[in-house]
Amino acid sequence: MSAVRAAVQGNRGSEPRARGGRRLGTSLAYLTLAIIGIFCLIPFSWPILASLDPQAGPYLAVPTQWSLANFGRLLSDPTWLRLLLNSMILSGGATIVALATSVLGGYALSRFAFRGRRVLLFGILFTRIIPASATIAPLYFIVLRLGLANTYHGVILVEAAQQLPLTLWMMKGFFDTVPRELEEAAWIDGADRLGSAIRIVLPLAMPGVGAAALFAFIAVWGDFLTPLILLQSPDLFPISIGLFRAYIGYNLVDWGELAATSILYMLPAIAFYLLVRRYLLRATVVGALQGT
Repeated sequence: MSAVRAAVQGNRGSEPRARGGRRLGTSLAYLTLAIIGIFCLIPFSWPILASLDPQAGPYLAVPTQWSLANFGRLLSDPTWLRLLLNSMILSGGATIVALATSVLGGYALSRFAFRGRRVLLFGILFTRIIPASATIAPLYFIVLRLGLANTYHGVILVEAAQQLPLTLWMMKGFFDTVPRELEEAAWIDGADRLGSAIRIVLPLAMPGVGAAALFAFIAVWGDFLTPLILLQSPDLFPISIGLFRAYIGYNLVDWGELAATSILYMLPAIAFYLLVRRYLLRATVVGALQGT
């Protein structure tokens, strides 16, 4: 009995130590996450503070006078608005083209079995490994031969082609999650393959469409090299090139207006993320269930 009592008392004594160890581990985890969060937020602090400072400089400082004058001057300047509009046209057009082709191609790769399909899939994925800078020169000559140099259409097609391997694989994976039995039931009811694909399969694969659209839009929105090589007219430049040109003249930079431009540059990508966020969350859940 004495041995049993000693064991019980030992277990009771170890419980507070175990709880204390868990609390310490949880506290260290939250502290680590807080430090990482602060580290990630530091780069955003300068544009936010400088955009609200009429006397903004290249160094981080709390404004002595808070003002929205930088945003007012930016929105009244047609040059910056044109750059923002160009970015919207290029990113939106490339996203639409990439989604349209990846939805059709992903459905075909998911539903049709043909010789060499596996090789084709991995060949498409292999093109994603090649850096964009290694293919920009031949792409430029192709666009030049097609007469699409220095046009929206040329940049949109090249950007869509660069995003197609990722979006195609994503859509193929989401079409795989839709049971074929649903399509077969629609065929029995008289629907053809195209009708069943549009009315049955595509709505169930909308999480994949939202996720693919988000990745494609953000990648094209932040791309700098492709429009820099394919465009020569300043009237067609996106805002990424506009920011680069603004940084060239160090002594002539209006840091407050540049910071305000950086804030506006982030907003469309953030807004698009909030728009498709529910589809992205559903895509994560579907992928987790498919993996199990």
